[in-house]
Amino acid sequence: MRTKVRAINQLSFPIPEKLYYKIGEVSEITGVEPYVLRYWETEFDIIKPFRTRSKQRLYRKKDLDLILEIKKLLYEEQFTIAGAKRKLKEPSHKDERTSQVPLSKEEYKGILTAIKDELETIKGILE
Repeated sequence: MRTKVRAINQLSFPIPEKLYYKIGEVSEITGVEPYVLRYWETEFDIIKPFRTRSKQRLYRKKDLDLILEIKKLLYEEQFTIAGAKRKLKEPSHKDERTSQVPLSKEEYKGILTAIKDELETIKGILE
């Protein structure tokens, strides 16, 4: 039986360059289970994936970076959730969050393509 080995502090593979990532992809990339990602989303207001009409989460690269930072704080540096929240509110982290750029045309196009694909899947099921 083979198991995947992934170091906590660094990925064993690079993050693929995409406009958005589904929760399963984020889980695989970060090594954090989907139910943990959903929980962190309720605890850390800085994780805000885009939601399609069918409520599917679409994460951007910045969300992955935040998830990896939270994972590092909780698992490596042994912060509590409250401590990690305080750490992320420090000026060095806050500056990065407040300089958010609106979605680019490519990001909107990627999200719309995902929605279209999902609608086509639903249409196929209904036919």
